[in-house]
Formats: sequence, structure tokens, C-alpha cells
Amino acid sequence: MPLVRYFLFVGGALLAVLFVVDTYLPQPPATEHTNAAVDLSMIRIHSDRKWPERVVFDTSLPTIRPPATTIAEVKVQQPASVADLPAKVRVREAFAQFTPNPLRPTDPRKVEPKPKRNSVAKSHVGPPTILVAQQPRFGLFGNNIW
Repeated sequence: MPLVRYFLFVGGALLAVLFVVDTYLPQPPATEHTNAAVDLSMIRIHSDRKWPERVVFDTSLPTIRPPATTIAEVKVQQPASVADLPAKVRVREAFAQFTPNPLRPTDPRKVEPKPKRNSVAKSHVGPPTILVAQQPRFGLFGNNIW
């Protein structure tokens, strides 16, 4: 509340000083606005830039279609080397050459569980906690009375 009272009193004092100064200072001379001297004709601006010529698409001609190909004409060429294969094919071929690991069991349900070790959690004793009293907040930023 003290901050609001400050702005109220200081703002009121500044407004009163403004009114007092306005009454004692001389008024500036009034200027007459005559529209007779001002030419209000239209101003047209022309650019020297030329736009490109208009493009006309002739849609009266029939569309050009590629010749129909049959499936028998298409030949699948085998690449000469492994380097010519696409990346996906090379990865697929690499996975196809994998052999199963003889040490790894094939059935995941028959995996023998590891024996559990019995362990006891130790209690951790740290430094004692210290409680400190806080100062009450003041002003507009921590005032909880509203």
C-alpha cells in the first residue's frame, strides 16, 4: 500500500504543478492553416521497370504420351560387383549371411535365471539438517494479504 500512496501523491503533485505552469507561461502564437497555398493535385508515379512478357500456354494440342512398354521387354540387370548394389540390398544380404551363435540359447523361455545375491541396504547418515527462519516478504511481490 505505501507504493500506491506514493504514486497517488506524487502524481497528484505533478499534475498540480503542470496546471500552475500552464496558467503562468505565455501561450504560443496561433498559426493559421490556409489550404489555398497547398496544391492537392494527384501525384502519379510511373516506374521504368518493365515486367516480363505474358506466358501463354496452348492447351488445344493433345498431350504427348510415352510409348507403352510391356513387361517382357524390361530386363533385370544383375550388378557386376557388390559395390554396384544399392545400400538396402547390401544390408539385407549381410543379414542373410549371419549364422546363429551356438553359445546363445535359441529359446528365450529356457534361459536359466541368475542366482540372486542377498544384500542389505546400509542406512546413510548425513549431516544434520539446519532449519533457518525466513524474513517476511514486503512490497507488491510477496504480499499475500490480497
